[in-house]
Amino acid sequence: MQENNLNRAERLRPIVIEVAGEPQGVIVPAEGGYKFVAVKLPAFAMDGHLFPSIETAHLAVSRAVEGSEGA
Repeated sequence: MQENNLNRAERLRPIVIEVAGEPQGVIVPAEGGYKFVAVKLPAFAMDGHLFPSIETAHLAVSRAVEGSEGA
């Protein structure tokens, strides 16, 4: 029984999204995909967005952060 709980906890662990070596936020599993939670100002435009995959989230956050730095 405990082993199942440990496996579930591992799946629910937040995944850090970094851009240029700087952590910008985390994604957490959500119904229908992954939800992004921003922790740095350049990434706040993406806060709360739902993504179908980790890769999609990373790409979108990277583009948003890189775009905000040029503005």
